[in-house]
Amino acid sequence: MKKNRRDFIKESALVAAGVAMAPTIVPASVMGKKSGFIPPSDRITLGFIGAGNQAGNDARRFLRDERVQITTICDVNAEGPGYWNGSVAGRNPLINTVNETYSEKFGKAYKGTKGYEDFREVLALKDVDAVVIETPDHWHSIPVMMAAAAKKDIYCQKPLSLTIAEGRAMSNAVKKYDVVFQTGSQQRSDRNFRRVCELVRNGRIGQLKTVTVGLPGGTPDFGKTGDQTETVPVPKGFNYDLWLGPAPDAPYCPARTHVNFRWIWDYSGGQVTDWGGHHPDIAQWGMGTEYTGPVRIENVSSKWSDHPVWDTATEFHFECVYANGVRLIYTSKDGNTGVKFEGTDGHVWAHRGRHGASSEDIYYSKIAEDELKLYESNDHYRNFIDCVISRKEPVAPVEIAHRSVSVAHLGNIAMKLNEDLVWDPKKEKFKGNRAANKMLERPMRAPWDKVYRDHLV
Repeated sequence: MKKNRRDFIKESALVAAGVAMAPTIVPASVMGKKSGFIPPSDRITLGFIGAGNQAGNDARRFLRDERVQITTICDVNAEGPGYWNGSVAGRNPLINTVNETYSEKFGKAYKGTKGYEDFREVLALKDVDAVVIETPDHWHSIPVMMAAAAKKDIYCQKPLSLTIAEGRAMSNAVKKYDVVFQTGSQQRSDRNFRRVCELVRNGRIGQLKTVTVGLPGGTPDFGKTGDQTETVPVPKGFNYDLWLGPAPDAPYCPARTHVNFRWIWDYSGGQVTDWGGHHPDIAQWGMGTEYTGPVRIENVSSKWSDHPVWDTATEFHFECVYANGVRLIYTSKDGNTGVKFEGTDGHVWAHRGRHGASSEDIYYSKIAEDELKLYESNDHYRNFIDCVISRKEPVAPVEIAHRSVSVAHLGNIAMKLNEDLVWDPKKEKFKGNRAANKMLERPMRAPWDKVYRDHLV
């Protein structure tokens, strides 16, 4: 049987490490090469699906890994403005970035990165080992399910899903086809967040009572297109119909697409879900509820955008009660304040780049060898490639990501209905509320509705 790149690199890594199935970096000596050079034919090949906002950052991180070769870039937009701070992005700029990087690395002009408009062409390529999905939220479930069926390993940006039903479908597909899946919830690879979660899980603050996640509100004009709400012709090189995909048909205007898609209900869930893959994910990690969810959502309040195109919540507050009585407060009232865990004996908190505690005893407490140690990853991207090689589970797997963003979806549903809700986290259904259960999924536009149904497992 012919071995693929993943098999070859995995076997080489095991020989080098002298142990079975351990994620490790493959040294150049194992490959029989000099100066740390690994030829493209021996690398994990990545295809990018989406070449907009976060894709450029993620591509640069993967380009640092000598075990990786980015071979394909797919995006419905060839090139154009409207991304972060009005910047220009799309498949052509990212292709140029990759080619220029490899030209410098290889010491000669490189133009081998291929470009595609339709993600299905990338999934059909046998020489692509894994895909990096960087599309808007409404374009996560179908590519993930199809990639899993094609036996491609997957790195998918957060938030995982547009709806709870789509998240469940994605997790089921990843499990059935046994592919490696990493969610771009990079805070799980941050030592500050891991540290406070270990303190909580090991009882340093006593019995956990309340967790507060402070998130930003509003609808920032990230793409500098917020005032461009009038219908205009679709720019040349932009397949807008494919960009809409399963979402409802809508007239094109610059404020609708690229980075500002997150403020539109048809494509995302506003700040509630945009940050729903970050601080709430850490909250569930520290609570030990990564594979379940709350049983009640209550004390809801919200204010919704009055923008001509953007229609998600600009202010929000809801509280999730878990079966053990712990209360998760999800709020924009104080802005982006990170995650705070409060217990009977003190509190700890974490934010990006820092953490703290209510006392020095808690802050400097050491986790003993016989205590709970959480999954340690210090590089989210390398952790994914490590696991592509070892076939182990990454630090941010799909089921955990599904459960984390489900908290955000539950809050949005409760705020949309403006009522308290009772949730069954095992059945993933609301109790006694038909209107709420109807919002667990959304209709899809043809022909994508059939594609989605055909890939349900």
